[in-house]
Amino acid sequence: MAQTKFKPVAEQLAYLKKGIAEMIPEAELTAKLEKSLETGKPMRVYLGVDPTAPDIHLGHTVVLRKLKHFQDLGHTAIFLIGDFSAMIGDPTGQSETRPPLTREAVDANAKTYLAQVFKLLDPKRTEVRYNSEWLDKLSSYDIVRLCGHYRLARMLEREDFRSRLDKNQPISVHELLYPLLTAYDAVALQSDVEIGATEQKFNLLVHRDIQGMWPYYDLLTDRKPEEIAAIKKEVSSSKMHPMDIKMRLAQEVISGFHGVDAALKASENFQRVFRDRQAPEEMKEIVLKRLAMGISVRSKSESTFSSHMATGLSSGSEKWSKLLAYLGEAGSTSEAERVIKQGGFEVDGLLVKDPACKLDLNQPRSYEVRVGKKKFLRIVVE
Repeated sequence: MAQTKFKPVAEQLAYLKKGIAEMIPEAELTAKLEKSLETGKPMRVYLGVDPTAPDIHLGHTVVLRKLKHFQDLGHTAIFLIGDFSAMIGDPTGQSETRPPLTREAVDANAKTYLAQVFKLLDPKRTEVRYNSEWLDKLSSYDIVRLCGHYRLARMLEREDFRSRLDKNQPISVHELLYPLLTAYDAVALQSDVEIGATEQKFNLLVHRDIQGMWPYYDLLTDRKPEEIAAIKKEVSSSKMHPMDIKMRLAQEVISGFHGVDAALKASENFQRVFRDRQAPEEMKEIVLKRLAMGISVRSKSESTFSSHMATGLSSGSEKWSKLLAYLGEAGSTSEAERVIKQGGFEVDGLLVKDPACKLDLNQPRSYEVRVGKKKFLRIVVE
């Protein structure tokens, strides 16, 4: 195997430290970098992600970018898809266990993950693995032996477990197994470094305080520290409005993934929806049609199309709250009613606050609907 010529260790460390929350322990990573430099053998660095949804979010790109940094330095980048993990469900850090997914859902999500991941990583130099490769093969004996390597008291020191115990909330046994099984990933991959996210850090995405933007300039862009300092100075001197800085960051991130035209389009859409309070030009469309056997539902967006016969919907008129719940635009009818009462529901730009309000399915018409702050639908009655 050909040896790789690496940059000096100090230079690699400086590059790898950019934007990280913690390096545990730094001395060990330094030693591994020195060994890699001496032998010319790349380190094996992996990032594991469970495909629990069709799309990765901006928070994922922070750790993906760090994996790319290792790849840029000549080390082996491993993107691990936790297909086994996603199917068993894992602790979410919240009060309830995340539900397990079906194999079909996991496979579909994994496919879209890779398409998005390779916007950052070089597909020719990325090792893609699935943890079902080894976790599916573990016997009951293997799992029991694995459990013997860790004490329950240490497991219950985890903050979310401890909090749930204090509140007398349930913890499933498989949640305790999850960290052990995924720890086995590192063994199976023979990895040198694992990259992971600090979940709380990503709450910055919803912060309105301008201070929350600076870490993302550091984490999500390749701007130099002096460039970020210059932008900060523009804000502090009132030369730039904080919202304009946020818009600039959003355009820069989108441009990196989808190109300048897509970034401009997103900016215009943001202006239209959130500043001018208008409906977006493109939105999910749902067509409702009365047939002899009931209501036909056709749903289409940019990349998906589905059609089925509705069950449980009235063929005359139906409450908006029940319809929104049926279409999956609200978690339940009661949740939809709560959104409506709180002023989070508009039809054709008019606020609707009566949870008993109904949609007339006898009258062909198109409606532009807003649910909450960011969800827009076009409901067409044929």
